[in-house]
This record gives sequence, C-alpha cells and structure tokens, in this order.
Amino acid sequence: MTDFELPITTAQELPGAVIRENLGITFGLVVRSMGFAKNFSAGFKSLRQGEVSEYTELLEDTRRHAIDRMVANAKLLGANGIVAMRFDSSEMGNQLTEVIAYGTAVVIDSAAS
Repeated sequence: MTDFELPITTAQELPGAVIRENLGITFGLVVRSMGFAKNFSAGFKSLRQGEVSEYTELLEDTRRHAIDRMVANAKLLGANGIVAMRFDSSEMGNQLTEVIAYGTAVVIDSAAS
C-alpha cells in the first residue's frame, strides 16, 4: 500500500484481496517543462559526471502528479484499487516531458480496501 488513497500495485492482483470487477483502464497524464532558469543550471551540471538533481526532482514530482491523476480517474470509474500499474514517458520537443501513469481500475472486496 502506498500513501495514496487506494491500494495500487504493479502486480496482476492485490495480496489478500479478491477482485470483484474490472472497470478498465485508468490513467493520469502530465506534461512538464523544466523552465529556463532550472534548465540552464541543469545544463551546466550535465557537463560533469553524476546525477543532475534538477531533472531527478522534476521527474519524481511529475510521476507523483501522474499517479494522483490516475487515482482520481479510477475513483471516477468507481474503483477502490488499481492493478498492473505502469509508467511511460516521452519527450515532446526539446523542453517538454510527458509522463503517464496507467493501470487497471478494479473493485476489490471490502475486506481488503
């Protein structure tokens, strides 16, 4: 279980829970830009070896935001759990990154929710 309001797993099932209904795909999509100032400083950091913390922070925040949107979408569908959760990402031009969190919205038995 995560900090989110309902159980989410990358597995096909939730341990100790019975999936009563499959409600279909749920997703959360976020497109982000670093912004000129942070991108400029991150560009200098990328010239040396090691982690570029500005990009790490941006992508971590973006993934959390995408999960929040996926959870909200699952709740609209009537779900109380998400299975088979995954991330995907791509670049859009030179400045934008798209991150999507997706999974299967499910209704699980009340003993596990």
